[in-house]
Amino acid sequence: MLTSICGINWGDEGKGRMVDLLSSDYDVVCRYQGGNNAGHTVINERGKFILNLLPSGILREDVVNVLGCGMVIDLKHLTEEMGRLREAGVKITPENLKISDKAVITMPYHVRLDCLEEERLADKKFGSTRRGIAPVYSDKYMKKAFRMGELFHEELLKERVKDIVEWKNLSVVGGYRSEPVTVEETLAYFKQYGEPLKPFVTDTGLYLDKAHKEGKKIMFEAQLGALRDIDFGIYPYTSSSSTIAAYAPIGAGVPNLKLDKSIGIMKAYSTCVGEGPFTAEYFGEKAEKLREAGGEYGAATGRPRRVGPFDAVASAYGIRCQGADEIALTKLDVLSGMEELEICTSYELNGKIIHDFPFPDVLTECKPVFEKVKGWNCDISACRRAEDLPKEALDYIRMLEKLCNCKITYVSVGAERDAYVKL
Repeated sequence: MLTSICGINWGDEGKGRMVDLLSSDYDVVCRYQGGNNAGHTVINERGKFILNLLPSGILREDVVNVLGCGMVIDLKHLTEEMGRLREAGVKITPENLKISDKAVITMPYHVRLDCLEEERLADKKFGSTRRGIAPVYSDKYMKKAFRMGELFHEELLKERVKDIVEWKNLSVVGGYRSEPVTVEETLAYFKQYGEPLKPFVTDTGLYLDKAHKEGKKIMFEAQLGALRDIDFGIYPYTSSSSTIAAYAPIGAGVPNLKLDKSIGIMKAYSTCVGEGPFTAEYFGEKAEKLREAGGEYGAATGRPRRVGPFDAVASAYGIRCQGADEIALTKLDVLSGMEELEICTSYELNGKIIHDFPFPDVLTECKPVFEKVKGWNCDISACRRAEDLPKEALDYIRMLEKLCNCKITYVSVGAERDAYVKL
């Protein structure tokens, strides 16, 4: 069984929480794209964990976790993240964590370039997390990136470092007029942060292929959502990798395998971190009330998330992009106590009502069309069965299903591992 857990919207949908819940039924959890530019928050009996690079399955001792070849890995960040989890009692060994030898390494100069470019853009910035993601993916496709497997070939690595540092300084010094990157600091970075990770580095494609042949259940965990995908998202305000479920086997290292199921994660309302068009956005007191109720601050950056009502146009598009077979709806409990709820059911573009998500460039010209529905004035956090939910909450769920044409199977009513309803 190969299952992808993927984001339907702009990211921050609660994928980590659902991976943690569903991973009890899986043998392997694999991250297949992105880097430490987003965070998955998981709350369980041991406390609250924010994971940037490690798969959410790391919190289950009997699950093997994989960082696939489609990822970009900040060695320092990963080393420190592993250290924090170990201090909290989480077991991390080469038996339960495997890093692809083909995964690309995010270098300190990528982070520096990311910050320099955002500063150059000023008020036209993309809203980068300043974690070096765009520069490192750019280097990957320029064929001038370092990969984890190179840590085992010291002499060859030294030669590549000399060549790449010389090339990189053409932009660092010549373009941005910043301090040059040196061969010495680059090699020292590999030594300090790469050496401790070498026991975890392996051919994850070979491992995953063997696991699949042995009948093991594999879950692929995405970062961000469909609307941040480099091809299908709100370009250029996207991530630099493919967040799409269909990419999961490729980014994991097993392009020969096909998904059996795609589970989409979407929030009961809309949230977005960073720049770019966000049609159904709330502002002022309305936004602040929803943001505070949901604790909507970025797990990786701490930035306040932009918020709004559920956007059916964007969600239906995300479901189609992700090929979602079913949906897990998160944070329904946040809407409790609101007498009336709004749903964005369509957009108005140049005086016409549209239901299909348009080309990103015209999103700034779109206006949300809202439909109001009755809310539920009670706490639903203790609900564990569909019949425990108030009628208005069930009606809301059914309306989202109809608007998005996809079955909602799970509904989270709290952050804790057991705070959910299966429909």
